Amino acid sequence: MSKPTDVSDADFDNEVGQATGAVLVDFWAPWCGPCKAIAPILEELASEFSGKLKVIKVNVDDNKEAAMKHNVRSIPKLILFKDGQMVDQMVGARSKAEMLDMVNKALV
Repeated sequence: MSKPTDVSDADFDNEVGQATGAVLVDFWAPWCGPCKAIAPILEELASEFSGKLKVIKVNVDDNKEAAMKHNVRSIPKLILFKDGQMVDQMVGARSKAEMLDMVNKALV
């Protein structure tokens, strides 16, 4: 059973930019209500797609470099990477169905 992994600025390129396969990055903050609302969905996705999708969490308060590099202006912001390249993104609290739609496109 996989869980989302917390990643820092120092680890971001290794965990995301150098990764093969699909990586879903959640830019979030502890004070963000919508971020807390989607956290259980991200845990479900990490578990359901174990071995196919890596789910990463980046706290924007502690990791400003990664947030700035990826133009994070509102949170939660989800960015989907495939083989180190950004393929899709969404901002705000979204439903599991919307997240699944985004993830499934990258897993094809």
